[in-house]
Amino acid sequence: MDPRVGPEPHDEGASAQRKASWRLLPVIGIGYGLAYMDRVNISFASLRMNEDLHFSATVYGLGAGLFFIGYALCEVPSNLLMLRFGARRWLARIMLTWGLLAVAMMFVRTPLEFYALRLLLGIAEAGFFPGVMYYLTLWFPAQMRARAVSRFYIALPLSSTMMGAIAGSLMSLDGKLGMAGWQWLFLLEGLPATLFSFVIWKMLPDGPALTRWLTAGEKASLQRQLDADSTKAHLGHSAGVLRAMLSPLVWLIGSYFFCVLTCSYAFNFSAPAILQTATGWNVAQVGYMIASFGLAGAVAMLVNAAHSDRTGERTMHCVIPCLTMGGAFLVSGSAHQGWIVVTALAVAFTAFMSMQGPALSVPTQFLAGRAAAAGIAAMNTITIFSGFVAPVWMGRVRDLTGSYALGLRGLIVPSLAAAGLMYTLTRDLARRQPALAATPGLAKGPV
Repeated sequence: MDPRVGPEPHDEGASAQRKASWRLLPVIGIGYGLAYMDRVNISFASLRMNEDLHFSATVYGLGAGLFFIGYALCEVPSNLLMLRFGARRWLARIMLTWGLLAVAMMFVRTPLEFYALRLLLGIAEAGFFPGVMYYLTLWFPAQMRARAVSRFYIALPLSSTMMGAIAGSLMSLDGKLGMAGWQWLFLLEGLPATLFSFVIWKMLPDGPALTRWLTAGEKASLQRQLDADSTKAHLGHSAGVLRAMLSPLVWLIGSYFFCVLTCSYAFNFSAPAILQTATGWNVAQVGYMIASFGLAGAVAMLVNAAHSDRTGERTMHCVIPCLTMGGAFLVSGSAHQGWIVVTALAVAFTAFMSMQGPALSVPTQFLAGRAAAAGIAAMNTITIFSGFVAPVWMGRVRDLTGSYALGLRGLIVPSLAAAGLMYTLTRDLARRQPALAATPGLAKGPV
């Protein structure tokens, strides 16, 4: 290439994506990691909190699940408000309010207070994840999206690693300044989200056009690639909010994530108690074990997403992990040896993490523009009820049977359902591709 004529548009588009990856994804990833940690850190707190406050497993499970009712009720309104106020302001607002409420969990004394704060925490955090997913569609073309998603979503397993590594130390502060260990855990894991909201405010531009660190050529090249993706979308800029929310494709992908996240939340809210029973280890040792699960999940997430983008295949990159996860939960709930339970749960967690990049890139294949904001929020509203169903299911089973074994075995049902739903959805999208390819200027995209 002649240096006098400058870089080709493709090079400028790739340059824009590299800059966005380095400047935006770490910030988004840290924000999501803090959100997830504040969402599920009650799993560690419960090892002492339930005893101190005389909470049964049913009370704990209901409180854990109420977070997701508040989240679901405010999901779509939150994403539409983000379109009005801009990603930077709205995501920063979300982080500030949920951080303050996460800290307030240290003052819980009764079941009613526990329920109320978990519900408010869900309302405060509502819209963060779908907002981020929509935000990524403003920066990364379809062929890059699974990797982009995995590079921010890796914060999920890494937050499990961080939470596991420090939970024992925080819980060991029991009695310091007259506070219980679980109170220290809520305080010191909630404050970072409050402080990080100012980083979000400072570092996230509302879109490429408002960015100073992209050249005019990079902005134009990136916008051309994103516009090309938008023309392939089943529901694009011209689709209304209601049409996006009622789309069968949105309900299919929402149902898929409902099933896989039912498995995930059933594990996450119960894992410390299950692993402590299986091994007889203390809180710190169990924390380090869960931290190792997080590292394995992070590696699996990156590898599977990169392979999915490279091959352009999504279906089997999701279906095979679903089947693996279901089998692992069945084994963990049937085994009597502690090491088998631990190994099976590690496999289940790793399989769940591995499918996230390919799966989360699927909705952006058929959603674009305002339809993407509404459709992704609607998808996540369907999905988020899993966070209510899963801990209530596990808590009730624990109180009725004295163990979590039946609850774990039951997770094979949503695992198999998820595999079937993803296969149905991606086959449907594949059938739509020939019609798109026959339209002038449109090309077949990956499935």
